[in-house]
Amino acid sequence: MIGKLKGRIDSTGPDWVMMDVNGVVYFASCSGKTLAALPGPGEFAELHTEMLVSQDSIRLVGFATGLEKEWFRLLQTVQGVGARVALAILSILSGSEVAQAIALQDKAMIGRASGVGKKLAERIVLELKDKAPAYTASDIGLSQVAAELAAPKSSAVTDAVSALVNLGYGQVQAAQAVSAALKKAGDDQPTEKLIRLALKEMANG
Repeated sequence: MIGKLKGRIDSTGPDWVMMDVNGVVYFASCSGKTLAALPGPGEFAELHTEMLVSQDSIRLVGFATGLEKEWFRLLQTVQGVGARVALAILSILSGSEVAQAIALQDKAMIGRASGVGKKLAERIVLELKDKAPAYTASDIGLSQVAAELAAPKSSAVTDAVSALVNLGYGQVQAAQAVSAALKKAGDDQPTEKLIRLALKEMANG
């Protein structure tokens, strides 16, 4: 089992990297986030790796951080999520962003990944909700907001958070603003009103 590579970047492609480790060049598939985090050819780098073994192939998947590697493993515990889909999710969301999406039950966030339909996104956030407390709790601000939004509410809450994220606000910032809006306006508010109130909260903050 190869758990980590330490060497110099030989070359990279749209979804892979080749790393020279003391003269031996390893090929590893990577997410877009990992590739963006790696230095250029000739530069030294460390790559966390997972070895995938099947009947007809053995291949490495590389990760910029150990957290991303753990999310790669955890995502594949969900039925319908294989290595390709897990990498697609991690190409658009960092490990902490996946944790945020699951903590806030934000199906739309997960659904942005290539190959992830509405039903699969829903299955991912539901099945991993109780499997990933260590990852979601690693962000104190997120865990506090997630607890506040944990009680059953209408989809307006997650829709409002998703809308604010699409406007360019951070996931935690958007969730905190929506949480503050709920405290002042009460539950069962329509999405449009929550967005307006949350924007006001951020403007005043």
